[in-house]
Amino acid sequence: MPSLIDIRRRVRAVRATQQITKAMKMVAASRLRRAQERVVNARPYAQRMAHVLNGLAARVEPGRHPLLGGLDAIGDAPTLLVVVSADKGLCGSFNSNVTKAASSFVREQQGRAVAFALVGRKGRDYFRRRRVDIRYECAQIFGRLKLDHARQIARVVIEQFVEARAGRVCLAYNEFKTVMQQRVVVEQLLPIPRGAGTEAGNAPPGDYLYEPSADEILARLLPQYVEVQIFRALLESEAAEHAARMTAMDAASRNAADMIDDLTLYMNKVRQAAITREIIEVVSGART
Repeated sequence: MPSLIDIRRRVRAVRATQQITKAMKMVAASRLRRAQERVVNARPYAQRMAHVLNGLAARVEPGRHPLLGGLDAIGDAPTLLVVVSADKGLCGSFNSNVTKAASSFVREQQGRAVAFALVGRKGRDYFRRRRVDIRYECAQIFGRLKLDHARQIARVVIEQFVEARAGRVCLAYNEFKTVMQQRVVVEQLLPIPRGAGTEAGNAPPGDYLYEPSADEILARLLPQYVEVQIFRALLESEAAEHAARMTAMDAASRNAADMIDDLTLYMNKVRQAAITREIIEVVSGART
């Protein structure tokens, strides 16, 4: 049976841990509000741009621009999967969910090779240990996330796709739904999905009027589309990370409170038993 000193020491340790988890929950909640605002502001532009570009891709020939090409032209080139994870832990199953989704994506490719572009330290460390084909990696960008980070990633994936080193580019990230819910999304980024922005996947009759020219417009819009979609995915992942961490720290704080109650009850029982034993010893000694 542990002594009272050991139990008190453990109670103090759990209380100190509880203070840390409560502080981390408050920090995550404050950061979540700002991250959520950025996601809400970025979604309409990204969704409308995807709608327009998907409809545009259904009306033009794939050979009109390199980013409209695909696996048929590339042959056996691997798929490039951009995996967005967190730089830190203590956020529940946030990182494990996205790495599991990426691993499932690899198994579903039926033998086609998959290369990786890793964003975030946790995902980078996970896939480094598995010795996969890593084409790009970056970490420590969350908390100071800017559009320039998305441009840098977009430049890499566009270069891989245009140079026929990747036949397809996909994104894997945690989408922010609510504070209690995050959804892992694996979606195609390149080539531009044809007709995804139109009803039933069919382009409506008619065509666009291009001014000054279709080639010039596509050359400017398509790289910008890739940048915007990557930036939206980064913002979604950042907000989802803060929400997951806030939820995990709240659960940890409640578990610490339950543990403190159990230890306090046990400590009182041990102390009462010690007092009872001492009284019995005093009474026994007085009788002798």
